[in-house]
Amino acid sequence: MAEEQNLPRAGTILFTDLTVERAEETRDFYKQVIGWEHSDVKMGDYADYEMKSLDGQSVAGICHQAGVNKGLPPVWLVYFSVQDLEASLTACRRLGGIVHVEPKTVRPGSYAVIEYPEGAFCALSQL
Repeated sequence: MAEEQNLPRAGTILFTDLTVERAEETRDFYKQVIGWEHSDVKMGDYADYEMKSLDGQSVAGICHQAGVNKGLPPVWLVYFSVQDLEASLTACRRLGGIVHVEPKTVRPGSYAVIEYPEGAFCALSQL
């Protein structure tokens, strides 16, 4: 029960990632434009980037188009918390949305990428 109380509320924004082919160039662009710093996030034989504000707060991720992120659209992707990922994907399809990335398991949960019928992308994550 104690663990359930620490889970994010359904509907809240968990994080935001940008997945691109040239992650280093993109990282450096946003560092100069916004003033972010970064730390590496080891992904096996390469690193993605946790972007941080000047006071060290995590604000976003910039990722390579590789590994679990291969095939994600090159847009700022907002991850929303959901209680039941399968139920959310069923509702998405029923309402005319598209599931672009079927559920993938990542620690500590799973996620999928959807598109609203008008073209907006987001990710749904069940922790």
